[in-house]
Amino acid sequence: MRALRFSEFGAPSKLSLVEMRDPEPDAATVVVRVVASSVNPSDVKNVAGLMEGTVLPRVPGRDFSGIVEAGPPEWLGAEVWGTGGDIGFSQDGAHAERLAFPTAGLVRKPRNLTHGVTAAIGLTFVVAWLGAIDYAAARPGETVAVIGAGGGVGGAVIQIVKALGCRVIAVDRAERPLPPAGGLIDEFVSAASDVPAEVKRLTGGQGADLIFDTVGGVMFESALLSLRRRGRLVEISGTGRRRVAFDLIDFYHNESRIFGADTRKLDPVDSAKILAALVPGFEAGRLRPPAIARTSSLADGVAAYEAVATGTRGRVVIAP
Repeated sequence: MRALRFSEFGAPSKLSLVEMRDPEPDAATVVVRVVASSVNPSDVKNVAGLMEGTVLPRVPGRDFSGIVEAGPPEWLGAEVWGTGGDIGFSQDGAHAERLAFPTAGLVRKPRNLTHGVTAAIGLTFVVAWLGAIDYAAARPGETVAVIGAGGGVGGAVIQIVKALGCRVIAVDRAERPLPPAGGLIDEFVSAASDVPAEVKRLTGGQGADLIFDTVGGVMFESALLSLRRRGRLVEISGTGRRRVAFDLIDFYHNESRIFGADTRKLDPVDSAKILAALVPGFEAGRLRPPAIARTSSLADGVAAYEAVATGTRGRVVIAP
């Protein structure tokens, strides 16, 4: 089979298109023919050596949609999607024509979506669900502010909490998030403004019940100051600054809560639970897949990685 592989860390140019032996199934593993996969920022970081646990040489790629070619009879020919765990780190990932994947982590993909569209959902919606639903327990009627609303995760958070019945305040550098999330927001705040003041103004001086900060680092303090009493803050990144400072007395007086959400800690089985929870929303049309900016072949994989590295708006898909 053909696969993208890197043997040393560095720029996307370190990836090479190589011929490899097809993976083989075992008692706990199936072989999936990858119809489509997507390139996440974490895949680019993986090649750059900025992720933990990567064993070289390695085929990267975390998100996929495909067809089970070998495994238990009940799964043969099934159209599935998956993500999570050490796939792409200590085990070869989805940027290949075939993938060995744990049988227990399989989920049948949404029936109404193509493989290319399904592959673009993956981690962006998994971390959005993990932070907003599993950890911060968003509830109908709450006000949710999404910092970095124009990104893939921000757009996923907007859709998930809006489907739940929340009011959404989008915070971003761009004028508006990409569709479909852009049409779901109730209020927009420029990230260049005084974000805490604007959020407080839009909430009658109270602040947001929940803030999902996809930027972190340089936006962390603004996010924390935008919370209402006993509000919850979800952090998934540390853009521009790993270490942050804040007023501890103000923090505990406000009884604020902070959650870190990291999909790297989810194995394929844990990820499968979230993917399965998302399927009804996509099949019913309550959730819509993110915009796809580019579809590339494996042969054009380096360019696909470079597009993500330079910040392409929208998802980048690889179709072998």
